[in-house]
Amino acid sequence: MTSSAHPSASHALPAGRPLAVVHARDGALPAGADEAVAEARGHALVVGSGARDAAEELRGVAVRSWYAETGARAGPAALLGGLVDAVRDIPLVICPASPDGRDLAPRLAAACGRALLAGAIRVGFDPVSGVVAAELERLQGRVIVDADAPAPAVATLLPGARTVAPAADGVGSVEPVPIALPVASARDAQSLGVTDPRPESRELGEAARVLGGGAGLVPRGTVADEARRTFDRLVRVAARLDASAGATRVATDAGWMDPDRQIGITGAMIGPELYIAFGISGASQHTGGLGAPRHIVSVNTDPACPMTRRADLGLVTDARALLEALECRMREEAPDP
Repeated sequence: MTSSAHPSASHALPAGRPLAVVHARDGALPAGADEAVAEARGHALVVGSGARDAAEELRGVAVRSWYAETGARAGPAALLGGLVDAVRDIPLVICPASPDGRDLAPRLAAACGRALLAGAIRVGFDPVSGVVAAELERLQGRVIVDADAPAPAVATLLPGARTVAPAADGVGSVEPVPIALPVASARDAQSLGVTDPRPESRELGEAARVLGGGAGLVPRGTVADEARRTFDRLVRVAARLDASAGATRVATDAGWMDPDRQIGITGAMIGPELYIAFGISGASQHTGGLGAPRHIVSVNTDPACPMTRRADLGLVTDARALLEALECRMREEAPDP
């Protein structure tokens, strides 16, 4: 009788090349996973629950994907036991800057004794110099810092930082790889359950639908309290549409919405399936943060404004009045408790 041992993960993964490490949950990829894979030149390792299904979703983006079904209970601390060995010959590990990615990356960097380049909008490895160079976003995009570190290093890539083109080699391969988790329970936070975030607190970069509000929602002479109530209405309507609510810099600077809800070059970068712009003219500072939404609807009194010209559907009407009418209609159609 003969037997063969499975090769370790470090032997299966592409030594000397960048690798995206993606933590999946129930087969779903986090926001920015495809961008991290593209930044890693098409090589990806998917861990977590439903890792195989998640890796299959990367076909066409990844030249080559590996997956390890580590289960839903394996947190970042438990994953380190297998990942430290798996990536020992990888000069650059790139994690998407999703909640799981931001949790895993610094732990992995510390466990491997590597530099951490967090919040990157660009990162790459030069095999000739052995240096990892990155552009890091700071102060909500107001400052871009050039940074470099000797390889090996770990980086997090912000969602919306780049476009994703199909892999040059066509449909990529998907292969299993062994990741050994520690037998003893690692010291890690215990998950008591996962609840869906409220629309007003959901990260804009991860939302599939986004409603944005601009200065066109607030007529001149409107007092601040009334303006804030209008943007509260935007949040409520977004919640009924299972969407997240954001705003332009003008609106956040005026205090009508919190600064972390700003969409644009100096705010959140988004790329939703649907973006509805209420009273937004489409200044470059704002549209620079839109990425490539699949569908854009513009609600504005100006049919020639940049946002309406870019939109798939333009509604030439008063954005504030339409928002009020939408909320009234939703109240009428709401089921009785």
